[in-house]
Amino acid sequence: MWGRIDGLRILELGTPGELCAELNGLVLSGAKTGTAGLLEHDYRAEGEEPERVGERLALVDDDRARIAVIEVTAVEVVPFDSVTWEFADSEGEGYRSVEHWATSHRRFWNGLGYDVDDTTDVVCVSFRLAGSQGADVDPRGET
Repeated sequence: MWGRIDGLRILELGTPGELCAELNGLVLSGAKTGTAGLLEHDYRAEGEEPERVGERLALVDDDRARIAVIEVTAVEVVPFDSVTWEFADSEGEGYRSVEHWATSHRRFWNGLGYDVDDTTDVVCVSFRLAGSQGADVDPRGET
């Protein structure tokens, strides 16, 4: 089960350390408005359902401290080989093509011990930054 902060499910990007800091920085700058997870390993194995449109999540740093709140704008579960260029580009990580995205993500997930093939279900989550740490952000969406 994912952790919770102020009733919000947490979103941890990448792996602890430099990758997490880099991805969080992209979110805070507005360059990253999408992230992908594996339905089986990131959701079902954790006893979690995919995010819902309108849901707010607490973006956390390596210490699991909330640094921002994001609001989910779209969720799509697709086979790995059906991830679109538009989604891949929304991850804000400088991918040159959807094939580049696929190679990078397959390497990342394989490095975590997860076998990924063209039929593996991927949860594509699009979001917007709803507020960053230090701003007066009500996690329920009320300002």
